Amino acid sequence: MTNDPTRLDRTTILAALERKVLWLAAWTIHQANHVRDNVDGLKVGGHQASSASLSTIMTALYFDVLRPQDRVAVKPHASPIFHAIQYLLGRQTQEKLLAFRGYKGAQSYPSRTKDTDDVDFSTGSVGLGVAQTLFASLVQDYVQARGFAADRPPGRMIALVGDAEMDEGNIFEALLEGWKQGLRNCWWIIDYNRQSLDAVVREGLWERYEALFRAFGWDVVILKYGVLLERAFAEPGGDKLRAWIDTCPNQLYSALTFQGGAAWRKRLAADFGDDLAGLGPLGQRLHQQPDDELARLMTNLAGHDLPTLLDAFGKVHHDRPTCFIAYTVKGHGLPLAGHKDNHAGLMTAAQMETLRAAMRIRPGHEWDHFEGLDLPEAALRTFLDRVPFAQGGPRRYRADAVTVPAELPVEIQPVMSTQQGFGLILNGIGKQDSAFADRVVTTSPDVTMSTNLGAWVNRRGLFAREPMVDTFKSERIPSTLTWEFSPTGQHVELGIAEMNLFILLSAFGLSHSLFGERLFPIGTLYDPFICRGLDALNYACYQDARFILVATPSGITLAPEGGAHQSIGTPLIGLAQDGLAAFEPSFVDEVAAILAFAFDYVQRDGEGEPCERTWLRDETGGSVYLRLSTRPIEQPQRPMTAALRQDIIDGAYWMRKPGPNCQVVVAYTGAVAPEAIQAVGLMAEDRRDVGLLAVTSADRLNAGWTAASRARERGLPHARSHIERLLAEVPSHCGLVTVLDGHPATLGWLGAVAGHRTRPLGVEHFGQTGSLPDLYRHYGIDANAIVAAAQAIAPGRPIRWLKAL
Repeated sequence: MTNDPTRLDRTTILAALERKVLWLAAWTIHQANHVRDNVDGLKVGGHQASSASLSTIMTALYFDVLRPQDRVAVKPHASPIFHAIQYLLGRQTQEKLLAFRGYKGAQSYPSRTKDTDDVDFSTGSVGLGVAQTLFASLVQDYVQARGFAADRPPGRMIALVGDAEMDEGNIFEALLEGWKQGLRNCWWIIDYNRQSLDAVVREGLWERYEALFRAFGWDVVILKYGVLLERAFAEPGGDKLRAWIDTCPNQLYSALTFQGGAAWRKRLAADFGDDLAGLGPLGQRLHQQPDDELARLMTNLAGHDLPTLLDAFGKVHHDRPTCFIAYTVKGHGLPLAGHKDNHAGLMTAAQMETLRAAMRIRPGHEWDHFEGLDLPEAALRTFLDRVPFAQGGPRRYRADAVTVPAELPVEIQPVMSTQQGFGLILNGIGKQDSAFADRVVTTSPDVTMSTNLGAWVNRRGLFAREPMVDTFKSERIPSTLTWEFSPTGQHVELGIAEMNLFILLSAFGLSHSLFGERLFPIGTLYDPFICRGLDALNYACYQDARFILVATPSGITLAPEGGAHQSIGTPLIGLAQDGLAAFEPSFVDEVAAILAFAFDYVQRDGEGEPCERTWLRDETGGSVYLRLSTRPIEQPQRPMTAALRQDIIDGAYWMRKPGPNCQVVVAYTGAVAPEAIQAVGLMAEDRRDVGLLAVTSADRLNAGWTAASRARERGLPHARSHIERLLAEVPSHCGLVTVLDGHPATLGWLGAVAGHRTRPLGVEHFGQTGSLPDLYRHYGIDANAIVAAAQAIAPGRPIRWLKAL
């Protein structure tokens, strides 16, 4: 056989590589479960069957179809197939595969941040990676329409989708948004193996998929039968065999696949006669076939037929979104194929030895790249060196940092809300003629006006690939908002679906890596509705996407709207969510300082030890969450010194420093600042040296404290966090009263920093409608409640004001 790969049939080489990919994936899982030491007794797992159903499709894509600019979201359970392919391409190591699902090994599900083999999109929470490709395609259009990446050809954003994954609701929300936004350059390839985690899927599901995708403007390609079956169908009697398979129930087809050739023969004989005479000449030929050849024919589905796949993928020369529904067998090529319990099943040692024999793998050579293949090694290496996907160098780009203003000017009125201040700051950015202002992009799920983005949109416009005029403007109807769409617009208007907001923010927030262009995405929504998209928010942070989330209005301060529009636990989300620095400013000058920090913070990607001032890992950067309010409050007239700005960013500062005789400190965050200030003023009549601590970020205070504590435990006795230094000024006998318009646990931990008695005030139950004084009094976060809490934890002389109540 010749060593010249140009003389070898492409499909022959791909078929050999498919065998190798299937073996490596299966062996990786087997080694993790049956060979590697199990130190904790837990099942390692790995989904051998779910991986195998995509082995052919992924072989065709990665070794032939994909170009360097294409991006893929791999079905979570096909992670071992992905890692095996990357191993053959030289982008994954044997060491990582040996540690699959182990400490610092190849990840259970593809991860941008934890895997080392060039994962495009993290997957794992099913459905989110699918929708991510759609929104990444929209971001690619935005970047190119704005002229930021004109020298780069557009890539296809491709999702490999398990059919059961299509039950996820966020996928259908994304489809609707894609239709509205004019989606293109997006492929979804459905692994239609007709098995879910627990069962076999319902009959006729593919028809619903087809109708749905066509309704949203997608091309749909049905890939059902391979070359062998299509040839059989063309023979006399083949139409009857096609009709029989077409109407064969999913469960029966799966069962026969698992049982093998003898079972297929028995069933066909029952329906077409013992010698299959009912199929005419085709039946006579099939009757003479050995069982293994009959089984191979009857399971020759298009999703496992390389010529069919290559032909179908190669025919798509347009940019219309395309859905491929590819029929496959779960567990294809393995002893588990077709069994309804195979989702989390693992091959036994005996079954693996049977597979080893079939693959011709010698003991001790399991990881050899070309072990068991008939083709010359030189030809295979040359072919792999020429794979289009692997050309062009690193596929993750690095974007240059964009210079951002050190300060964001804003005209502060005597009384205003943080939400209003945010809108004014953004409008000020919109007035600038700078690279920074040009790279800010905003988006909102149908709450653009009510989150104060109106002035920004009027200045910068709405984005669409094709211009759309504002009919009200052209008809000269007065309106406060100019609603014109164009390719130069910088606001993407979404429908009212928070999942879509967070997945779009994730895509925008990865633009620097996916498309080589830095953007500053800002997403706005109502704070209580963060929970509607929380899985997608977590997904965005897990991918290390960089964005600014502005959630407003928040808390029971949105008094007349009632409990459905009032948030309670969102500060705890900000406190707990990895990759998201959460702030809740009270005043507009704090908002300006935090936003200026945020535009720099989202660009950082350094490494190293934490800052010894705060013990925060600020050099690594991340995303930012601002919890804002619609409540107008009196604004302090003060200079923004460098020290005050730094304290605001670090998480807290003294509005009123405690004196040496301090008995009580009130720590507040957000919209309840007036109540905290009023309470301190009332207590000051009878108590000396009362302190008032303004907390701008409970999240950063808590993170710095826990990090400094760990540092001390590891031998750095002088490590001190920002909150520890602030509370060092508070006498040990002093009591803390914490208060916010949210869950009291957000600040309740402050007492643990230096051992102060603490009474946390906040909101623990669903809100109701009412006036602000009514609700603050009802939930015990008004000035009266703060004073009463102070008296309870730091009793002294009865406060005259409290006694008179």
